[in-house]
Amino acid sequence: MHTLTFTTCQAPIAEFTVAEVSAYLGEQLGIETQFINDIGWPERQRRLLSNEIDVGWMCGAPYVRAVDGQNAAIELLAAPVMDAPRYQARPIYFSDVVVHRDSVYQNFDDLHGARWVYNEPGSHSGVAVVNWYLAQQGMDYRFFGDVRPSGSHQQSLQRVLDGEADACAIDTTVLDLLGVQQPHLLDQVRMIQALGPSPIPPWVMGRHISQSLQTRLQRALTNMHLTESGRQILQRSQVQQFVSVSDADYDRTREMLERSRTIALPMS
Repeated sequence: MHTLTFTTCQAPIAEFTVAEVSAYLGEQLGIETQFINDIGWPERQRRLLSNEIDVGWMCGAPYVRAVDGQNAAIELLAAPVMDAPRYQARPIYFSDVVVHRDSVYQNFDDLHGARWVYNEPGSHSGVAVVNWYLAQQGMDYRFFGDVRPSGSHQQSLQRVLDGEADACAIDTTVLDLLGVQQPHLLDQVRMIQALGPSPIPPWVMGRHISQSLQTRLQRALTNMHLTESGRQILQRSQVQQFVSVSDADYDRTREMLERSRTIALPMS
């Protein structure tokens, strides 16, 4: 058995989660595992989708795009259920539109003409769900005065804190971790709109993995909350447990992408 490789295409703040979970799964299954984070996330995603990396955590939008294409090389492993009450013990998450604590903006409509910043074009929480919301309101990015990329959710948040942008949409799982690791940052922002819920970013695995190992991986991951060491890892990550999910659970993501496909993101 070769070393089973893991990676994440999620925000850097959550890398420790995948590192700890991959080590835990290795111990539970008696196999060698390796967490790969020494390359940029676009290359991690490319390797994950081409089976050069075995298991990974990825955004729901690129997952849907990948499996709806021809000859998809990945399939679902499981999905996290976040611990906070707003998630209702379901594998969902939100995208919170945040502004500086001292800003004049009170709701999304107030952002007309504002400086908007987003993490990166392929993101569901930073872009696709915003596209969907704009389309629902009969608007597009001309609603804002200026639209620019930042590179990551944390960088978007920092630009708002530094006064370089007025608002952004942040993955709530990122905000959950920031609330524990850097609570002083969240004290400086306000949420003015919650977008979603959306199906939470899934953990996926390559179809090249044997069926027996796929089954063992799923069982070990979804039973993490039943072991003491597993519960400790989950608690550090603000996760209640992992649950099995099906491709149909991501039809909501497909619907959002379809309804917003006419919304063009300005490329700066």
